[in-house]
Amino acid sequence: MAILVSDANIVIDLEVSGALRELFQLADSIATPDVLFEEELSHHHPELLDYGLRVVPLSDTAVAYVEEVRARHVAPSTNDLFALALARFQSWPLLTGDSKLRQVAEIEGVEVHGTIWLIERMVIEKVISLHRAEQCFRLMRENGRRLPWAEADALLRKLTD
Repeated sequence: MAILVSDANIVIDLEVSGALRELFQLADSIATPDVLFEEELSHHHPELLDYGLRVVPLSDTAVAYVEEVRARHVAPSTNDLFALALARFQSWPLLTGDSKLRQVAEIEGVEVHGTIWLIERMVIEKVISLHRAEQCFRLMRENGRRLPWAEADALLRKLTD
């Protein structure tokens, strides 16, 4: 069982899709930095703790790393960089739907996955059905979530075959 570090964007995508609870039924554990949880998730999503979200404090080294990365990359938010730092220093994959954070993670050598990958994992692990995956993508699209829709459509075709 792996531990996956999530940013707030993933939580929003899955909340909009109605599959937030199902995220925590995957074989992997989901974690997020304590600062990100407190500043972006705790007030609107306190249920995440009941679902099994692991809230992990950052080391001083990880916080210093965020300051270094901030000097090189201005685009991702500081909280997003905290998620990156947690993933990097724990050697855990990062989950994000933010294209700027994904780019920085790739530059920094951190394994990164997004919402489409998670939906695929949920189908493969039989947490949700293919029909439910289609509904999830439809709800995200209708609610203006910014996914690479061609990739989502290609995944649905692949899973149907």
